[in-house]
Amino acid sequence: MDPVFTLGLAAFALLLLALPVAFWALSGGRRSSLVTVLVASANLCLTTQLVLRWLDAGHFPISNLYESLCFLAWGCSLAQLLVERSWPSPLVSAACSPMALGCVAFASFALPDRLQEASPLVPALRSSWLIMHVSVIMLSYAALLIGSLLSVAVLFTDRQQSLELRSSSIGSGAWRQSALAGTDGTALQLQSVTMSMAEQLDSLSYRTITVGFLLLSVGLVSGAVWANEAWGSWWSWDPKETWALITWLVYAAYLHTRLIRGWQGRKPALVASAGLVVIAVCYIGVNLLGIGLHSYGWFFDS
Repeated sequence: MDPVFTLGLAAFALLLLALPVAFWALSGGRRSSLVTVLVASANLCLTTQLVLRWLDAGHFPISNLYESLCFLAWGCSLAQLLVERSWPSPLVSAACSPMALGCVAFASFALPDRLQEASPLVPALRSSWLIMHVSVIMLSYAALLIGSLLSVAVLFTDRQQSLELRSSSIGSGAWRQSALAGTDGTALQLQSVTMSMAEQLDSLSYRTITVGFLLLSVGLVSGAVWANEAWGSWWSWDPKETWALITWLVYAAYLHTRLIRGWQGRKPALVASAGLVVIAVCYIGVNLLGIGLHSYGWFFDS
């Protein structure tokens, strides 16, 4: 059997096993280190798979839908591990694990064989911009998807409690509030207040989406430069380009509500949740319809 496909199946099996363990840990209210081990092992399988595909194809393995889905699963699992390192909560694993699992499952079982096979690059893709543009875009999708899933979790956590963003400059573990104390005068006293689960999720979602938005901005700029080099136009309103711009605008609106309007908690979480749908259309919908310069084609192919 093809070792690339075998490693994909191994990653799928590990993530499939991690999912019920994550929900079991969530029901018990305790973080399971087994979930972290399983997700890290799946990430290692995906890393090895991408390296082998790179060596076999002779180019960076992100030129077709199968490769990009595996790369997206790798990015999502990596983002999940980084978020869990910031806040080791069973809710993070339960919310984020389905995304990497869904990407690997779709790549391994839903795609036709011809879309899973390695193929030579078309002339337009034979550029050093391939790694720069596509990898950054895919990593931005991974961060935005994980951040949006955390926002979805905010909507279902502590519904009766009002949320207040109280993260500090050194992280989201506690909030420093000041109080006046003393008998002979006033003295500033710092008191540490533990954040609730919903507030932790809100803060982590905001930080993760911010990273994803910055990566998406870099990816769009690099894509415009590459398009000008390959096709002689900075922007052609290709369906993929249009939906990528819509994705950027949705998350720009999210950050605007947080930074300018001062929204916190569930209101911006609704905007981030809408971003999940927009990314799905941009990444899967446009590609598989077989239209535009960025499509892989499937549904409309004869």
